[in-house]
Amino acid sequence: MNHSTPTADDIRATRAALRQVAIHVVARARSQATGRFSLRVTPGGFGTPEFGAALRRVRISGTTMLVEEDAAGTPSSVAIELDGATLADLAAIANVDLSAALDVGHDTPPVGDVHAPLTVDRAAARHLAAWLDRSARALDRLVAEQPTPAGPTMARLWPEHFDVALDLAAGGTRANVGGSAGDDFHDEPYLYVSPWTEERPGGGDYWNAPFGAVLAASRVPHVDAALAFFSEGLRRLAA
Repeated sequence: MNHSTPTADDIRATRAALRQVAIHVVARARSQATGRFSLRVTPGGFGTPEFGAALRRVRISGTTMLVEEDAAGTPSSVAIELDGATLADLAAIANVDLSAALDVGHDTPPVGDVHAPLTVDRAAARHLAAWLDRSARALDRLVAEQPTPAGPTMARLWPEHFDVALDLAAGGTRANVGGSAGDDFHDEPYLYVSPWTEERPGGGDYWNAPFGAVLAASRVPHVDAALAFFSEGLRRLAA
């Protein structure tokens, strides 16, 4: 499928498929080699950091999965289209064991039918990748502006939540800050600031979610707007 402007249904279905791939193929590839499963935002999507002696990387770019290696003398890259492929197809390319136990937190979904074809709309995949990229760039700028005591963690893409996030100190607490591709709580992709305490200083309508504050992607036209939302939450907490 390919539409110039993805529908909400396209985005929802593609997000579900990409989340399954993120957890059960991409994160598995890193976890089975290193014991770690967090991912990174990469060009056109998301993927693993380089790992292993072969400097291997498994990543999604648009609607394509790439498995890349940069071992001395044997650089290689293998690609497979996601739409119409199955988890079993992808696992074979990525050298992943889908039958092995995997725990990426309490929100880990079951692997399901590994032979069911995936539905990945090209425009929807690009839409979600652009959102994750915008969120990651805003987080990068946010970190650059923080004083040393803020102690921000590395921005990671968490496959079980399908969001890119970090945490840092603000005032007397820490807060999770990130961008989600959308979920059961908020179907549209969104930004969030989630303090680790119940404090919600400053009044007004900024704190609009049970866990803190959210801002829908439709209200975030550029990185500056994302950065402003993050900064406002941290300013309130610091005050």
